[in-house]
Amino acid sequence: MGRRLRPLAPLSAVEASAGPALAPRLLAAFGAQRGRYQSAADLQTFSGIAPVTQRSGKFEWVPVRWACPRFLRQTFHKWAAHWVAFCDWASAYYRLQRDRGKDHHAAVRALAFKWIRIAFRCWKDGVLYDDARYVQSLRRRGSPLIALLDNPVVP
Repeated sequence: MGRRLRPLAPLSAVEASAGPALAPRLLAAFGAQRGRYQSAADLQTFSGIAPVTQRSGKFEWVPVRWACPRFLRQTFHKWAAHWVAFCDWASAYYRLQRDRGKDHHAAVRALAFKWIRIAFRCWKDGVLYDDARYVQSLRRRGSPLIALLDNPVVP
């Protein structure tokens, strides 16, 4: 894979991209103990980014998860929104969510859900995030994002 790094080193790229306000919040969210969260889903649920599906009879809706540390949810939300302007695949994913009818905040939460999985894996494995490697992975899996990346929409 890659070389092994100190516990928070994989998040140093995150820190550099997040800026002076969000970086400490993200580092605190992950922490130095890799055993704190067993999976990315644990962090997504704890932070409030994971959706809650409610059903009653024939109706189904997905409200915002309110039973969570709001500061942590806000941290991941702002971090994901930040990436829309600086990362091609994140921008494409945001556009895809908006095209599917999600409002701005739901699309950003969906992007945060994806980013948490990526950052969690880097943190757990002790490797740095590599954008080119992730896009290559999207290509191998035949992701619909590739079509958007290959044919960008110019505003």
